[in-house]
Amino acid sequence: MAKETTPPSNSGAHWLRWEPHVHAPGTVHNDQFKGKEAWDEYLTALENLTPALRAIGITDYYSTETYERGLEAKRAGWLPNIDLIFPNIEMRLDVGTVKGRFVNIHLLVSPEDPKHLDELKRFLSRLEFKAHGDTYACTRDDLIRLGKRADPKIQEDLKAVEHGSEQFKVDLGGLRDALRDNAWAQDNILIAVAGSETDGTSGVRDAADKTLRQEIEKFAHALSATKLAV
Repeated sequence: MAKETTPPSNSGAHWLRWEPHVHAPGTVHNDQFKGKEAWDEYLTALENLTPALRAIGITDYYSTETYERGLEAKRAGWLPNIDLIFPNIEMRLDVGTVKGRFVNIHLLVSPEDPKHLDELKRFLSRLEFKAHGDTYACTRDDLIRLGKRADPKIQEDLKAVEHGSEQFKVDLGGLRDALRDNAWAQDNILIAVAGSETDGTSGVRDAADKTLRQEIEKFAHALSATKLAV
């Protein structure tokens, strides 16, 4: 939890600004941060936001890499007013929307366990995607394999991770089973699902999909509709 300063007893409600969905330079998809100074500019922008941020979820598709870099920046003295940084793992369910996209789902992970990165990576490795006569785990190595298998012209690992992440879809039942079978995940992960029409449950609206939409929303702890433009 973010640390809170104690307000005067007569000050009324005391609100702190949290932003659980913030992408960073190097994000797997749609990386709009350019140049050698991208990280410095990004961190400066976060520090200068008004109202000030007190907690952020550094978000990326199927990956903790930008979160880990954010932690390194925090240890180096950046983001002094942000008390809490946690990983937000963004994924796509294998459920389409009326806009031709897939429903986005997020794993919001508590960083309180000193071994949370190891446990999170272990949990992600149990999620699977079947394609091309093979089974791929949600790990960097397997995303590279998937990307190169889906497009044999790709040679660079970075491009392969990006393409593999575009192909990898998470089965709702498989994710639910993985959570059920992992006590650490049950105690440390909250599920948030996008609520928009484009890539959220509002886009799963055909009559035949009503039950599926309800199952996704019941599974989630929270529905999200917006993201911070940083």
